[in-house]
Amino acid sequence: MALFLLYESASGYSLFEVHGVDEIGQNTEAVRNSVSDLNRFGKVVKLRSFNPFTSALDALKQCNAVSEGILTDELRTVLETNLPKVKEGKKSKFSLGVSDPKIGSQISEVTKIPCQSNEFVSELLRGVRFHFDTFVGDLKSGDLEKAQLGLGHSYSRAKVKFNVNRVDNMVIQAIFLLDTLDKDINSFSMRVREWYSWHFPELVKIVNDNYLYAKVAKFIEDKAKLAEDTIPGLTDIVGDEDKAKEIVEAAKASMGQDLSPVDLINVHQFAQRVMDLSEYRKNLYDYLVAKMNDIAPNLATLIGEVVGARLISHAGSLTNLAKCPSSTLQILGAEKALFRALKTRGNTPKYGLIFHSSFIGRASAKNKGRMARYLANKCSIASRIDCFAALYLNAERGTTVFGEKLREQVEERLDFYDKGVAPRKNIDVMQAAIESAENKDTEMETEAPAEVSGKKTKKKKQKAAAAEGDDMAVDTNGDAVEDHKSEKKKKKEKRKLEQEMEVDDQAEDDGANGVTSEQEGTVKKKKNKKDSNGEALEAGGESKKKKKKSKKKDTE
Repeated sequence: MALFLLYESASGYSLFEVHGVDEIGQNTEAVRNSVSDLNRFGKVVKLRSFNPFTSALDALKQCNAVSEGILTDELRTVLETNLPKVKEGKKSKFSLGVSDPKIGSQISEVTKIPCQSNEFVSELLRGVRFHFDTFVGDLKSGDLEKAQLGLGHSYSRAKVKFNVNRVDNMVIQAIFLLDTLDKDINSFSMRVREWYSWHFPELVKIVNDNYLYAKVAKFIEDKAKLAEDTIPGLTDIVGDEDKAKEIVEAAKASMGQDLSPVDLINVHQFAQRVMDLSEYRKNLYDYLVAKMNDIAPNLATLIGEVVGARLISHAGSLTNLAKCPSSTLQILGAEKALFRALKTRGNTPKYGLIFHSSFIGRASAKNKGRMARYLANKCSIASRIDCFAALYLNAERGTTVFGEKLREQVEERLDFYDKGVAPRKNIDVMQAAIESAENKDTEMETEAPAEVSGKKTKKKKQKAAAAEGDDMAVDTNGDAVEDHKSEKKKKKEKRKLEQEMEVDDQAEDDGANGVTSEQEGTVKKKKNKKDSNGEALEAGGESKKKKKKSKKKDTE
């Protein structure tokens, strides 16, 4: 049986014919030894055809198709024109050797050409790759290397291409940095406390917060300089005048040792560094919240930004988290405890990273496992919506409707465990979420700034809306509504509105007087007709009664 080889290079498709396969007996070791020697290998493998790519874009297209196991029209044309035709119902007398089994199965399905991919074919293709520039004589020196470099860059760039607004890598790095900053700030704050306590040990018991302690230590520096005039500055930092006075009194009777100016400068600089790190930590947290609302808005709404970011980080990406079943997501982060339990045949863990959610803490001890299982189920749904909903919805407009509905379901489940209140069905909640999401999309599309002719009409509408809002607030709440405008302005606006309404009512009354009089006349006529009709009906009824009485008398 004849054997052909398909080799996809960076410059084009090439077909090679293998001679003497029967003599070799498909000995892989013999081929491996003959690869390095061109004279021996050239006698076995010979070039049959070479079809170059038309452009770099065409090369990238063909490379992407081959890597995904798709048979393109160009490759099909190359195979059908250069290989013997396969007759239907008869066994073919040749086979095609390919490097990837995926593309081989696709070729055999479409063109009915038998393909094979094994170790023997791989060694032959390795030899072809090694001596390819000598087989194709039209290529100049360096052309193949340039084509490989350009195609490799474009192929990698296409594979790594992503949406900048939906990069979960940034979330992973941010949550790692946030955890590291928490540890560093904590250790640095303890170092500041220990260092400054040699000078002012009583301050530790008065100020408990690490950030405030560093701020106060930076403000005080030398405790001997504390006096009554420093109390306002301490009050601004601490937020309590009594605590500021307590610090000043404690400084007067402090048991700490004096520090040299150089030591105080170092303590001052270190306290400033701790404060800067704390400020950066706050900014980093805000950045993480913003990125989570862009990447996984529903997951962040359901379980919180920090816990959601930890789940994404532990899974590796949002796509990996979406692929996880809810049972895996439930114990994500507790792998050591799981395998230890499996090894010792003990109880498996009930929760991992989702334990940090407030829902698990609010559940009772006996319901924590059930709550963790239910919460993991909803987190799995939310992550899949965030990951794959971009295929069906607008990717630039992240919606939190599903996350809010899932959060309501978790709240209802908590009430069910505590009070026995039956929760809603999942299909009803999801249907309501889909409808509300569609309504929001239509509202966003239809909303446009309405152009109103004239400034007076705008002012009147704004005043009327404000007055209606005030009336509604008073009717529903019964409490005073706080507005930016003063009460006098409100009263004046209401008076003007009432006057305008009275003028409009008078004009309408004056214009409609004739119509009302005519309507009254017609109403009176109708009443008269009704009265006359009623009297006629009554007379007819009396005559019928008299006839019936006369008939009864005749029969008697």
